[in-house]
Amino acid sequence: MSLTEKPKILVVNDDAASLLALTSLLEQWADESNYEVLSARSGQDALRQVLRHDFAVILLDVNMPGMDGFETAEAIHLRPRSADIPIIFVTAFLADEIDRLKAYQRGAADFLFTPVIPQVLRAKVQVFVALATKNEQLKRQAEKLSQRTTELTATNKRLVREMEERRAAERKSSAKDEFLAMLGHELRNPLSAISSASSLLGMPGVGPESAGRARLIIQRQSQHLSRIVDDLLDLSRAMSGKILLSRKRLDIATLVSSCLDTFRATGRTSGYDIDAQLEPGWVDGDATRLEQIATNLIDNALKYTPAGGRIAITVTANDADVVLRVSDSGVGIAPDLLPHVFDVFVQGAISIDRSQGGLGIGLSLVRRLVELHGGTVSASSPGNSNGSTFEIRLPRTEPAAGADAPARAPAPVAVKPTVLLIEDNDDGREMMATMLTSFGYPVLQAGDGLEGVRVACTEKPDVALVDIGLPGIDGYEVARRLRQEAATHGIRLIALTGYGLAEDQRRVLEAGFDLHLVKPVDLSALLGQLADPAHTPANGLPLVLPAAAG
Repeated sequence: MSLTEKPKILVVNDDAASLLALTSLLEQWADESNYEVLSARSGQDALRQVLRHDFAVILLDVNMPGMDGFETAEAIHLRPRSADIPIIFVTAFLADEIDRLKAYQRGAADFLFTPVIPQVLRAKVQVFVALATKNEQLKRQAEKLSQRTTELTATNKRLVREMEERRAAERKSSAKDEFLAMLGHELRNPLSAISSASSLLGMPGVGPESAGRARLIIQRQSQHLSRIVDDLLDLSRAMSGKILLSRKRLDIATLVSSCLDTFRATGRTSGYDIDAQLEPGWVDGDATRLEQIATNLIDNALKYTPAGGRIAITVTANDADVVLRVSDSGVGIAPDLLPHVFDVFVQGAISIDRSQGGLGIGLSLVRRLVELHGGTVSASSPGNSNGSTFEIRLPRTEPAAGADAPARAPAPVAVKPTVLLIEDNDDGREMMATMLTSFGYPVLQAGDGLEGVRVACTEKPDVALVDIGLPGIDGYEVARRLRQEAATHGIRLIALTGYGLAEDQRRVLEAGFDLHLVKPVDLSALLGQLADPAHTPANGLPLVLPAAAG
């Protein structure tokens, strides 16, 4: 019985006249007392009713043919669901003590004697109806309480778990909060410089010298932003084991020398005493990742060494290892910080207005990349203001065959290929088109995948630069459609994407691309590919070029 249902009373009597009299009396008070009256002509009929309904009370005639009242009561109370239904026996004679005992043993709650006195009948019935109503209310309240208890128990467990997680997170949050503050600081600085330089270029009367400086600022700060994003993405991939190395034999000394040339070209080494002693040392490694290692170590030395300081870079080799060592005369590393310099988000003397800059993740990335190459990295420092030394050890290998042979220069291209640029970002498409045009490449443009397919089929360009995240149909579908058409089957397809994981490379290959460029695109690498299509790997695998390295 739910709270929306009325309590039910069952009257059981084999005599039609007696049954009518009792039900009629009860129905007089049904609306006022809020109950419903049902009837049964036999014990079997009563049992069927009990199977269908719950009753507040049953008025049961004792003397019935077949199954009498005592047997009916016993059968009703044998059923668990109806075991507690109170039964009032109705009888035409005064029961002796034996009959009363027998009735109570069968579950009798009370007796009524005929002829029934209406007031007595009403009083007895109202007691049981009220009791049934109250029991139902208590039952619902108990169910709600049980449900609430279950919910509170679950909530309590969740709160305990959340508190434990929060305490664990709080133990780690200090360094992460400082990292986020640094990230905001590091991003706002170049963005502010780019915004100011862009505003300067738009001002009337800006001279060529000022405009040139503004363009250099925009270029330099854009490269800085690219390095920040690259470091974040690379660290995430390295920590999750998603970096795949493209190994080949290479000379660490040549690689470090190239890194130093880049630092010198950007003016980073001016004002420093740089001592580079680089002996040939060959390893089996990924050139891009090893360049990241060397760049991060040199950048770290420059960042924490005041102008006028000395930085020594050496590459040596023994029978087992190639050793890259970067030493500086800078601020040094405190003894308590030294064991943690390669941990994520750790940086010495962190403050928002620190002059060194950086996110404090470069050394963490160095360790991950070195370990992927099967090497080790260590740091040492005499203490604050006494400089520091970082040492990388990588397994040594034999020099590559023909290592001393001069590299083959790419053959000059007489006629530059027509390039179709399919990119939905208007600003990015316009800038890329402008740069390619300035280098003499005929450029076609399309703002979405369907338009790109149409332009390719109509104009038949030599190369298509296709953004993967296009509206309508994505870059993968563009490539599939162009490969299916005879007129566009031979177009060289280069994918542009912000992702460079193995799964992305696999999808690029399956879609039919020849090359995979990771955004932001390194313009010099792109121009090299456009000028020398032979750079495409002969094995048909897509070549993955990293974002601009600054």
